[in-house]
Amino acid sequence: MSTTPGTTEVASTAEVELAIGGMTCASCAARIEKKLNRMDGVEATVNYATEKAKVSYNGEDIAVQDLIATVEATGYTAKEPTPAKADTGADTPADEEAAADEELRPLRQRLTAAVLLSVPVIAMAMVPALQFEYWQWLSLTLAAPVVTYAAWPFHKAAFTNARHGAATMDTLISVGTSAAFLWSLWALFFGTAGTPGMTHPFELTIARSDGAGNIYLEAAAGVTAFILAGRYFEARSKRKAGAALKALLQLGAKDVTVIRDGGREETIPVSDLKVGDRFLVRPGEKIATDGKVVEGASAVDASMLTGESVPVEVATGDGVTGATLNVGGRLVVEATRVGADTQLARMAKLVEDAQNGKAAAQRLADKISAVFVPVVIALAVATLGFWLGNGSGLTAAFTAAVAVLIIACPCALGLATPTALMVGTGRGAQLGILIKGPEVLETTRKVDTIVLDKTGTVTTGKMTLLATHTADNATEDEVLRLAGALEHSSEHPIAQAVATGAAEKVGALPTPEDFANVAGLGVQGIVEGHAVLVGRTQLLAEWAIQLPVELERAKAEAEAAGRTAIAVAWDGEARAVLEVADAVKESSPEAIERLRALGLTPILLTGDNKAVAASVAAEVGIAPEDVIAEVMPQDKVDVVKRLQAEGRSVAMVGDGVNDAAALAQADLGLAMGTGTDAAIEAGDLTLVRGDLRAAADAIRLSRRTLGTIRSNLFWAFAYNVGALPLAASGLLNPMIAGAAMAFSSVFVVGNSLRLRGFKPLS
Repeated sequence: MSTTPGTTEVASTAEVELAIGGMTCASCAARIEKKLNRMDGVEATVNYATEKAKVSYNGEDIAVQDLIATVEATGYTAKEPTPAKADTGADTPADEEAAADEELRPLRQRLTAAVLLSVPVIAMAMVPALQFEYWQWLSLTLAAPVVTYAAWPFHKAAFTNARHGAATMDTLISVGTSAAFLWSLWALFFGTAGTPGMTHPFELTIARSDGAGNIYLEAAAGVTAFILAGRYFEARSKRKAGAALKALLQLGAKDVTVIRDGGREETIPVSDLKVGDRFLVRPGEKIATDGKVVEGASAVDASMLTGESVPVEVATGDGVTGATLNVGGRLVVEATRVGADTQLARMAKLVEDAQNGKAAAQRLADKISAVFVPVVIALAVATLGFWLGNGSGLTAAFTAAVAVLIIACPCALGLATPTALMVGTGRGAQLGILIKGPEVLETTRKVDTIVLDKTGTVTTGKMTLLATHTADNATEDEVLRLAGALEHSSEHPIAQAVATGAAEKVGALPTPEDFANVAGLGVQGIVEGHAVLVGRTQLLAEWAIQLPVELERAKAEAEAAGRTAIAVAWDGEARAVLEVADAVKESSPEAIERLRALGLTPILLTGDNKAVAASVAAEVGIAPEDVIAEVMPQDKVDVVKRLQAEGRSVAMVGDGVNDAAALAQADLGLAMGTGTDAAIEAGDLTLVRGDLRAAADAIRLSRRTLGTIRSNLFWAFAYNVGALPLAASGLLNPMIAGAAMAFSSVFVVGNSLRLRGFKPLS
């Protein structure tokens, strides 16, 4: 079976993302979605803000062209978008800006014409002093191009929709402005409005008269100008909302210097890089793709991906991420992931998928938008009939009906969720927080318990030298210098922890003159002429060396806290006890505090023994009753289920393969980006940097984004509910109604853009 480019298949199910053209409001998106979902085996979600349709379909019976044909039959355009390549940067920001400007230019030209021509029309209608003898005919001359040329997209869309037996917001605008203009033509040519010297005052409410002497050219021109302005600023704001994702895609390097056989250097585009290629990264250059350092050591600035300002030291054997910046020495890196498999590309894909989703509240808004237009048209007809039956005159009845048509356009409903989601997820990506979808936002509001995996989440995940207890016959520097030198020759993780900790505190370590590993007990050797022993107390006992009372006490306390105690002796005397353990991250206590401030109860979950778990919990501020220790990896999911059975809404933070099932089971899964791919795939939120404080920031950002969506929907609904009775009762001039309707859309987008100012506490 052939596959179409841009699709992915699982069994007979395929997915494709279509770029939709011609949508002007939320009801357009709802119509396309409805038509696609009527096809057998098709599930579609159409997003008005991103102008994309995400479609799952039966790849055996349906082709992508069938989906495109259905969209086109509905009166819109569809095509498979050209995917942006995160690793190539094929389109420069300047190219993208030019393309965006080209797309906005026709709208800007129509808006400019509408504003220039409408201003004098509105001024003459509002200020009686400007109403000279033939002012009404000048108004007609100026308003005609506005209602025909500037408003043409509305009329065209209304006609297309009418051919397909549908009505959208464009239908309301087209009918409303056309009716106001045609009424004015009738009054000018067949009524008394064309009489030289005719004047009438501007009123916010509707005047009661027979209408033969009234013109509504200012309403027709003003509504067109206001709505075009709203559409233009909405389009510009939507582009700003997606700017974070575009910036993410532009982070990657464009070219890379590959090292060929024989050491020959060759510069090629990043898109030509293959897994296994070795490439050079000079100081100040971006790392071209994900890889492993095979030569050199340096500091790498990953702030553009993780939000973490402190550069990370890397050396031979360490992994590096594409798009990060080499700020130190020369590196040779072997590519391990390229193209769509890189962390940058996966981040961009996660963000884009999230932006294409819909929250439950928005799905309700879409359903309302789909039936809103026919209801509004019926309400406008009812308003017309009511006013005529009330004896108020044709003009008052007509004007009230036009005001209802114009004020009702619920464009803001269609923008409420997508714009907030675009800005929120984009801002999250900049801060190293990846939100997988809108349903995640709704979950963050409910969670009350957060389960924290210990190793690699609360702790660093690697053994660290935590404390040195010395006897009276040695100094700390002496102990670290001699013990560190000997341990440096051992590959054991505990030995490496001692050697690393010693080097950090006393600097360069001497080279042992003799070294031997004593299996299961420790190491022994000669350092600077001293016979040194480092290891278990049994190793010292073999040499008839006993720990003095103060060191015996230190050893007992360390082991009671779940730490590994290492004895150090030289020249026949015990000198010190070293404490080694998986160290708690410096930021973890502050992170726990912030999670509590968000109303969450932190629970520590670990497979370690109870002593270790209690020690870590005490250090970070987790209550003893909230510690669950000695849990087998496969049992972690059962712990989450048990907490859920108690009525808790559970969030889980983890980083290992053994956390993946628990992350998936939890109501909200937060995967540490420094962890495994399995954990990241299972999580709802991914924290690119390995700082637990990012979990609190992620929940704060998610809740802030959800709050923005809810406030957007509230104001959009409240606006329509509140304004329709005013329009129907004649308390709104159609031009004021048009301005208010346009403002509601701009308000919703502007409210969403406030999320760009979200700042992490960490």
